[in-house]
Amino acid sequence: MSKFEKLIDRLQRKPKDFTYEELKTVLTGLGYSESNKGKTSGSRVAFINVETNHILRIHKPHPQNIIKAYVREYIINELKTQKKL
Repeated sequence: MSKFEKLIDRLQRKPKDFTYEELKTVLTGLGYSESNKGKTSGSRVAFINVETNHILRIHKPHPQNIIKAYVREYIINELKTQKKL
């Protein structure tokens, strides 16, 4: 099992300590690219899949780097809908 596959498996197990960097790695590996609207976007971030034009919009966690539970659920549900998981 590759490092990427292990990260996907970890995301699906919904750990409480899943970091933004881990999420970014998973989404990048699934064809998404990170986009924010410059300095005025604040903590809002969009991940866009250029093949399907699917957009995932989330708030970057701060001050800690841990993804909140509702964001994990949203990402998992959206990726299952897009048949990425």
